[in-house]
This record gives sequence, structure tokens and C-alpha cells, in this order.
Amino acid sequence: MSQYHLSNVHPNAKIASNVVIEPFATIYEDVEIGEGSWIGPNTVIMDGARIGKNCKIFPGSVISGTPQDLKYKGEPTLTYIGDNTVIREYVTISKGTSEQMFTKIGENCLIMAYCHIAHDCNIGNHNIFSNCVQLAGHVHTGDYVTIGGTSAIHQFTHIGDYAFVAGGTRCRQDVPPYVKAAEEPIAYYGINTVGLRRRGFSNEIIFQIKEVYRYLYYKGLNRKMALEAIEAELPDTPERNYILNFIRSSKRGIIGAAVSAEVNTEDD
Repeated sequence: MSQYHLSNVHPNAKIASNVVIEPFATIYEDVEIGEGSWIGPNTVIMDGARIGKNCKIFPGSVISGTPQDLKYKGEPTLTYIGDNTVIREYVTISKGTSEQMFTKIGENCLIMAYCHIAHDCNIGNHNIFSNCVQLAGHVHTGDYVTIGGTSAIHQFTHIGDYAFVAGGTRCRQDVPPYVKAAEEPIAYYGINTVGLRRRGFSNEIIFQIKEVYRYLYYKGLNRKMALEAIEAELPDTPERNYILNFIRSSKRGIIGAAVSAEVNTEDD
């Protein structure tokens, strides 16, 4: 009897000895799966998948599927899934195209049911995507990003570290690090204070981050003037510099402020 009873595993797939593959899973030839991972029933792991250690992939998911991109011509590309990442039911993750050659999901991520992550996305570590989050191609997210259920992220959008995108949001512009984004059209609704405190940010650093965004959104300065004022007047910290670099490198432009008056985030 096969080691993987009732599953369809190509003999050339590279699978660690203690990986559990449940019945009716299909594993293609050009696949690597690391130690301690669990592949649920009725999953499909297609060519180009590189799955790390201690991952869990739940029933119905399709990993490293063919990109939904007319430019893709069958070239061999990859999908990386980092260690300790959990992929829930019916998630679809497309492999890369010739533009980047891979799609990457970082370590310790939780991708909940019915999410779609398109070709050439680059997802950081410790991300949480709630049910039905939809990422178009070439989306980049930093570390510790949380995206609420049914949100849709436009292609080529970047989302910075520790950002929180509320459920049901349509994200067409870049979301800077440390912020909360919500509503339609998407807007800045303060910084992600709760998330930052949970990750050990001190009150002093949180206050400094708030000041950066106060200059950006509530001082009546245009973007260029705000960035210059932040650099000249606010303390030189890693968080300040990361925000400045993120905004200056943005190709889609960053989200604007909420239409309402300045958001009070003291008690977030």
C-alpha cells in the first residue's frame, strides 16, 4: 500500500518523511514540502510549490496554480510558502509569471478560507488575511499586516508593516505602515495602536508614529512639504524613516485622510 493512502502523489515530488498527506490530495511532480507539514484532503499542490516546515493546508485549497494572466506562457515559475503558515479551506494561490518568477507567502501567516492570492504577490511574515480577501497580481505586504474579510486589493498595491485594513475595504492605493485603513473610498483612520501595543511598541514610539501621520494628514501641508517637515522637525527614528521611505517609493500614491475631522486615536 502507498505511504499516502488514497492520495495522488507524484513519485518525484520531494516530501519530508514526516509530512502527512490526507486522502484525495493531489501532489504534482515539481513540488517540495518541508518537515512536519500537513496537507489536507482534496487539496491540489501543483508544479512549482515550495512549502516550508510545519505548514497546514486545509481541504479544497489549490497551491501554485497557473496564473490568471494572459501574459503567462507556461514558463516554469514558483510559489513559496514559509514555515508555520496555515492556509485554510478553498484558498487559491497562483505561481509567479516571467515578470517576477515567483509568488511568495512568508512565515507564520494565517490565510483564512476562500482567499485568493494572485501571481507575483509578495506577502511578508505574520500576516493575517480574513475570509475571502482577494489580492490581485503583484501586491506586496510587509510584516504583521492584517486584512479584514472580503477586502479587495488592487494589483501592484503595497501595504506597509503593521498596517490594518478593515473588512470590506477596496484598496486602490498604497497603505503606509502602522496605520488603520477603512471605508469607501479607502482612507487613513489613525494608526494601528492596538496592534502596535500587542507587538511591544512603547508608548513613546507610538506617539512618535502618530506625530508623523499628523504632519502628513492634518497640518494642511502638501505631500512634499509634509515629508520635508517630518524630516526636519521630528526625531530621527527607524519608524519615521521607514514611513518616509515607503511614501517616497510609492508608485500608486498613498491613501488619503478620512473626510471627517482629525481622528482621535488616543484610546484605540
